[in-house]
Amino acid sequence: MATHEGTWAYRDAHDDFARTFFRRFGDGVASSIGVGTYLGDPTDERDDAYHDAIRTALESGVNVVDTAINYRHQRSERVVGRALAEADIDRSAAVVATKGGFVPFDGERPDDPGAFVGREYVDTGLVDREDLVGGQHCIAPAFIDDQLDRSLDNLGLDTIDCYYVHNPETQLAQKDREQVYDQLEATFERLERRAAAGDIEHYGVATWDAFRVPADHDSYLSLPEVVERARAAGESAGNTATHFRAVQLPFNVFMADAFTVEAHEGPDGSQSALWFAHEAGLDVFTSASMMQGRLATEMPDGVEAKLSGETRTQRAINFARSAPGVTCSLVGTGSVEHARENVDAGRYEPLGADAFDAVFE
Repeated sequence: MATHEGTWAYRDAHDDFARTFFRRFGDGVASSIGVGTYLGDPTDERDDAYHDAIRTALESGVNVVDTAINYRHQRSERVVGRALAEADIDRSAAVVATKGGFVPFDGERPDDPGAFVGREYVDTGLVDREDLVGGQHCIAPAFIDDQLDRSLDNLGLDTIDCYYVHNPETQLAQKDREQVYDQLEATFERLERRAAAGDIEHYGVATWDAFRVPADHDSYLSLPEVVERARAAGESAGNTATHFRAVQLPFNVFMADAFTVEAHEGPDGSQSALWFAHEAGLDVFTSASMMQGRLATEMPDGVEAKLSGETRTQRAINFARSAPGVTCSLVGTGSVEHARENVDAGRYEPLGADAFDAVFE
């Protein structure tokens, strides 16, 4: 797993970045740019491209890699594991995150996805049909337990640094919020026990809508309530403190809701997800930093003029990691060329707090 000694030694070996490139994560440090592995066809050719890109990033100064068991039908996890094993980097220097929640296929999409899910998960008892939403999503404790084991195997790791419950708001399509909170608490307790056993170091929640929409939105979940449920889970598991550490949510120039929408009740009233997370001591990892490539070709002129970077991609990345409270911005990195461009974004300073606020005035 990532350690204090390993990540700080990695930072010291890559000291040619801008001042705030490395940021605190636990008792170690994480690069403020991370490798994302969501996009791409489930092919051997794409696996090879990802492998080379991940190795390049890890050997060049980016020590955060994010994936999920369902990304590219488990292929992304497997290629992350292979790249990490073959890169010239100590395992203790890298922060590896993955997620569980969407029922994954195995290597390729089956001809009959419904039959596959029924045969492999429902009929075997791994998933109770009542817990399966939309035929593809489950966050029940036993399922997440199984998925964590599979992720450890796919990645070839003894410990995952951060394990996310993936898009729990998906459950709201069939359950009310209280039921979702109850299931999250039960699953958090299972993850607390897995943390105590050394299988994960931290856990969190990765979302798309839940934390960045108004409180009356159908996909809304309260971040304060989720944190309280994690604390209760830690106590139930007999841990002295919760291992709930991080949230993941989209953030970019066109999707800045996590900063602008005040939907989470803090001590002094409603707060944005970013501000609440910061005050709660949570790390924030942003996804969709490039809006799946859109920002490479389109960005508001007034915003772009304030950002540093040689390319528009670098400027977009630097916007995402300028947001207050952000530990790391994840960027899809499917080629060596993309890896090098993304890494080099970290050689430029992000916006300061005043300059970032001015974007929204």
